Amino acid sequence: MSVRFQMTPQGEVAILPRKDYDELIAKAAEFDEDAGTTRIIERAKADIAAGALLLPKHVVDRLADGENAVLVLREWRDVTQTQLAASTSINQQDIADIESGRQEASAVTLAAIAHQLDVPLDLFVQD
Repeated sequence: MSVRFQMTPQGEVAILPRKDYDELIAKAAEFDEDAGTTRIIERAKADIAAGALLLPKHVVDRLADGENAVLVLREWRDVTQTQLAASTSINQQDIADIESGRQEASAVTLAAIAHQLDVPLDLFVQD
């Protein structure tokens, strides 16, 4: 890297070839990305140590793809609609309608489902 220094009214500046500048910018961006990844990993480690729920990638992918969270999480927990209905006192047809989008679940219903599936209620809330 060839750098030339020059005095200006604002102080000394470094002048370098565009190629060298672009390489420095790329390295800085890589460093920022690495630092961001490190923060995410550290937060995940803290969440895991605190007992946070870990979802398998295939479950996260299905949720991210917009599939119905009740359906995805129920299947992940290997619970049938009939079993979920019996354990929550929610009609099985209502569960089917919620999963298909024909019916919107109340907060009380979602709380009962979340409790039975042992997942945080916020997994059912979409942005």
